[in-house]
Amino acid sequence: MDTPQISLDSEKLAHDFNAAGYISIPDFFNSDEVAQLNENRERFIRDVVPTMSKKEVYYDDKSDGSTLKQLQNMDSLDAYFGKLMAPDSKLTALAEACLGEKVVPKNLQYFNKSPKVSTPTPPHQDGYYFHLSPNHAITLWIALEDVAPEQGCLNYVEGSHQFGTRAHGDSETLGFSQSILDFGIPNDLKNARKIPCKAGHLIAHHSRTIHWADGNVSGNKTRQALGAVFFAESCREDTRAKAAYQAHLDAKLAAAGKI
Repeated sequence: MDTPQISLDSEKLAHDFNAAGYISIPDFFNSDEVAQLNENRERFIRDVVPTMSKKEVYYDDKSDGSTLKQLQNMDSLDAYFGKLMAPDSKLTALAEACLGEKVVPKNLQYFNKSPKVSTPTPPHQDGYYFHLSPNHAITLWIALEDVAPEQGCLNYVEGSHQFGTRAHGDSETLGFSQSILDFGIPNDLKNARKIPCKAGHLIAHHSRTIHWADGNVSGNKTRQALGAVFFAESCREDTRAKAAYQAHLDAKLAAAGKI
């Protein structure tokens, strides 16, 4: 994907990101770029998804292909999506500006909330899944279509990244297996921010920022997005702990007939 480089005011981006724990950038991708993203998303789903491991593909209803919910590792499976995470991409430039150092690309994901059987995404912190020390990473969320509140907007607790990682427990939500156990304390609700967006809008959040998404109650619209995860170069990943967690999760999902 040949995308023009955006002009990044690194100092302002870092200030805003560090203050709130997230930044919201409308029109990060223009209409032509969004069209390319969606053309390649359709191609990927048609041609690549049938070759993927069941552990990388989640459906709300396994028997209904229209309920595709989540895809993992798109960047490592497809050259087009790999370029989105390349060292010279504008996603990488933004991640480095926000985190204040070089980054390592980790995962490009697809997310959808089907109008048929969508469930809310529980409040969580991405860093809980990442097993990093220090917990310094970023997720860039890209809207592939307009997202109104009834489709399942992202919500953030502004400033929550400043207070460490909260205790999580099983959520029973496919694709988001952990939820903050004590979510809903006064500061959570007082500092909650909902972000409707247009196609091409990008929201970047820190791995310690509390966030969640509402369910899709539109009745007839999808809610499709990409999520690009980058770790700060200074981080160290506990690969053993992460592998153990993933193996436990995969076994649990298989036993429940979800994958």
